[in-house]
Amino acid sequence: MSFELRGRMPLDYQPSALPGSALRFRGPIKADQGPAVVCLGSSETFGRFIDAPFATQLDEALDLPVLNLGVINAGLDVMTTDPAIASAVAEAEAVVMQITSAHNITNRFYSVHPRRNDRFLSASAMLRTIYPQVDFTEFHFTRHLLNHLRKVSEDRFQIVRTELETAWVARMRRYLSSLAVPVHLLWLSHRLPTTPVELTSAHNPLFVTGDMLAAVAQDAASVTIAAPEEGVDAEGVAGKFYGPREEAAARLLPGPELHARAAELLLRELAP
Repeated sequence: MSFELRGRMPLDYQPSALPGSALRFRGPIKADQGPAVVCLGSSETFGRFIDAPFATQLDEALDLPVLNLGVINAGLDVMTTDPAIASAVAEAEAVVMQITSAHNITNRFYSVHPRRNDRFLSASAMLRTIYPQVDFTEFHFTRHLLNHLRKVSEDRFQIVRTELETAWVARMRRYLSSLAVPVHLLWLSHRLPTTPVELTSAHNPLFVTGDMLAAVAQDAASVTIAAPEEGVDAEGVAGKFYGPREEAAARLLPGPELHARAAELLLRELAP
């Protein structure tokens, strides 16, 4: 069998659970070895399509165990409210927290699914007032909703976007300031924080700007940027493992090179 064909085979993520949580994390989970470095994040941290995500590489390089508690399609709602994640963070030696999108959080305009934060649940009375002509029962995903709202009215969409950005910064700062453990923020993306954010782009973290990152960085122990250099197109499927009809999704997520870069940079912050 050729390497190309083997690369198209899906990975066994060994889905694992933790007591008190309905979430499924990437296994195996070594949660009984005392203090650890806990990695929080979304599909990038989970390592979707990646054989050895950055958390696995950190686990091999550090004396402490590293728990990968990344969750596919997670946003701040998952990371800041799940009981099992909270317990792991409370006992951690350090936390690596991936910067996630601002549109996948519950806010004053709409609520998201508590475990699948990319899923739209319901619109608030405020959003229904701003968009009286929109039938919100037609939407199941946040990005689909926001694309439609922008098409209806660019001006009103900017009100929604401002709310998402403001809510994201407030939630991040409140969460970071509530923790006694040092939190190392990780930007793991195909784009740099300074690259303009477009709703039409599928690259995450959506609606998070360099200024927003700087605002929350003051409450963190460090900030690590793992992204291609300006002008470099890092999309591709080399070194990724995916099943039928998953190639498009695989292209959008960071590959082995960015995961290795993230691990290398994080080791400088985490290694004694």
